[in-house]
Amino acid sequence: MRIPLPAAFLTTPIAHRAYHRRSEGRPENSLPAMRAAIAAGYGIECDLQLTRDGHALVFHDEWLERLTTATGFVKDKTLAEMRAIGLKDCAEPAPTLAETLALVAGRVPLLIEIKDQTDTMSDTDGRLEAATAAALQDYTGPVALMSFNPHSVAHLARLAPHIPRGLTTAAYDHAGWAPLAPARCDALREIPDYDRTLSSFISHEAADLARPRVADLKAKDATILTWTIRTPAEEAQARKVAQNITFENYAAPFLP
Repeated sequence: MRIPLPAAFLTTPIAHRAYHRRSEGRPENSLPAMRAAIAAGYGIECDLQLTRDGHALVFHDEWLERLTTATGFVKDKTLAEMRAIGLKDCAEPAPTLAETLALVAGRVPLLIEIKDQTDTMSDTDGRLEAATAAALQDYTGPVALMSFNPHSVAHLARLAPHIPRGLTTAAYDHAGWAPLAPARCDALREIPDYDRTLSSFISHEAADLARPRVADLKAKDATILTWTIRTPAEEAQARKVAQNITFENYAAPFLP
């Protein structure tokens, strides 16, 4: 069964990795960035990786080097180790999904992306999806789940059938998506798994919104979100197709 996005996802601009600005002590996906989004009334997009001991952690990268002073991979660290490592330019460590839900508490829409754990967009072991579904079991605020990996979205259809789900989608240029095989890029580009996963929306790469498949899905009542908008000019162009935006680096306006 397809579950439509709550209306708030169409009226509230969504802050990419929360309303972040590292120079002000609120790096991406951090609790300070989430507090800033809530204070501004923006929705929050965030990313999940799985720790070695099975916690859904709000963290974008597979590796630690860009966002922390440590090295290695999130999947090889326990939650306690990630708390000890912390985040660059932030007084608080990366939060768990449970901590994020407690903070947001339904005040703004929450768009959660399950990161691909396979590097090949192949089937997953389901652990991150299960941890996500468990954390969301009693959450009542506006929330939606998505992933570039269609197998993750299929797991979510089984584990959390009551939560709206969609596919994060892109132009899948071969060079930009290595080590993903070119043939897999070519297949994913046409969004073949939308019906199989019973998705109700896509969040599509802004520069590729003119793709005919996007128009086809929109004509069939799919909601079209887009990523990542960084200027008012980009927003004006994207809104010719997309019903809402994921944005960063400026204060997106609220539409009437």
